[in-house]
Amino acid sequence: QAQIVESGGGLVQPGGSLRLSCTASGFTLDYYAVGWFRQAPGKERERVSCISSHDGSTFYADSVKGRFTISRNNAKNMVYLQMNSLKPVDTAVYYCAAERLALQCKTYRGDEFGSWGRGTQVTVSS
Repeated sequence: QAQIVESGGGLVQPGGSLRLSCTASGFTLDYYAVGWFRQAPGKERERVSCISSHDGSTFYADSVKGRFTISRNNAKNMVYLQMNSLKPVDTAVYYCAAERLALQCKTYRGDEFGSWGRGTQVTVSS
């Protein structure tokens, strides 16, 4: 059964770093666009970052640009989200999602992704 699992969340102080990991069982992420999304309490889901499968192009929300980096390790069937200079506003549940998409992943806002993990909590607080 195809499944996506996120890990790496936790509690970190403002200015700190975390690296989230996304892995899949039952399918190979190499052929999928992978996106990171987040949702804070009382707020709508926000698209954070994504990486395309066919050309490796990436997308970052303006709110995380310059602080977050998405990458792949195809040998390990993993996608990472390195988060630096974290701020309290980054506090949310972070979800990984994957889909075989025809266009660069920046074209898609989230509903097109068919496989989702259960999320990992990131809390930025002093």
